[in-house]
Amino acid sequence: MAAPSTPMIPSHIKAWVYSEYGKTSDVLKFDTNVPLPQLKEDQVLIKVAAAALNPIDYKRLAGYFKDTDSPLPTAPGYDVAGVVVKVGSQVKKFKEGDEVYGDINEQALIHPKVIGSLAEYTAAEEKLLAHKPPNLSFAEAASLPLTTETAYEGFERAGFSAGKSILVLGGAGGVGTQVIQLAKHVFGASKVAATASTRKLELLRNLGADLPIDYTKEKFEELPEKFDLVYDTVGETDRALEAVKEGGKVVTIVPPGIPPAILFILTSNGSILEKLRPYLESGKVKPVLDPKSPFPFSQTVEAFSFLETNRATGKVVVHPIP
Repeated sequence: MAAPSTPMIPSHIKAWVYSEYGKTSDVLKFDTNVPLPQLKEDQVLIKVAAAALNPIDYKRLAGYFKDTDSPLPTAPGYDVAGVVVKVGSQVKKFKEGDEVYGDINEQALIHPKVIGSLAEYTAAEEKLLAHKPPNLSFAEAASLPLTTETAYEGFERAGFSAGKSILVLGGAGGVGTQVIQLAKHVFGASKVAATASTRKLELLRNLGADLPIDYTKEKFEELPEKFDLVYDTVGETDRALEAVKEGGKVVTIVPPGIPPAILFILTSNGSILEKLRPYLESGKVKPVLDPKSPFPFSQTVEAFSFLETNRATGKVVVHPIP
């Protein structure tokens, strides 16, 4: 008898889950007996290969969004890369065996998936996913969706166009590293400035920043030069508003945001990843993983502890899973 082409999909899976709110190291537990997520008609079931961690994950665990969180116990994780093992009846874009990646929660804070990407399997809507570029590893691909889609949405909300200047606050972080690259290589910025600590300035240059600013030595809002767009990834909107040109824009991804700054929370969309595919395949836009990444699945709590120090450069990724 011929061997089946797809491995047997188990009814129960391993995942990191929390059943109460609190500090990640206290409440996040490894569970070997979590029910497999049920597949909806517009979803695919993904055998997870890698997942990236985001600040929103530990903020969820801390109970910041408990009014709209998924019912507990729940497995966190937004960013995923893996292989499709099953497709819903309405799915057109993917088939079993396809390598995919994406941010599996369309609305980040409103009823995210009960089984996120920190699990052996997760289910996600077709429209949230894209085909993984073949030149990227699973760990690299997992590092991208939430941050690069967030970066892209900020440019769109600000109406950014070629020939404009930008200042990126937090240029070495997950979102910041993508904002610099998209500004330079996708949106055609005339000048890219970005802030980071002393040891990360070289990274900013390598990503395409024309003016790396050491925030430990300089106050960016006191620079004589002002910018068409200030992209705030760190929550310094009040200072950002002092660094913007007359008629320029400030976008921020950190609540509360001070008007007239534009505060937004990402709406996940796989079509952005498809749009950026040529830049990812050519290497113009690169994933940036922290040197400590990837962390093995068994060290997910340690990975969160590191992310929570705010010292990570680029992304903290968990791989392989399991």
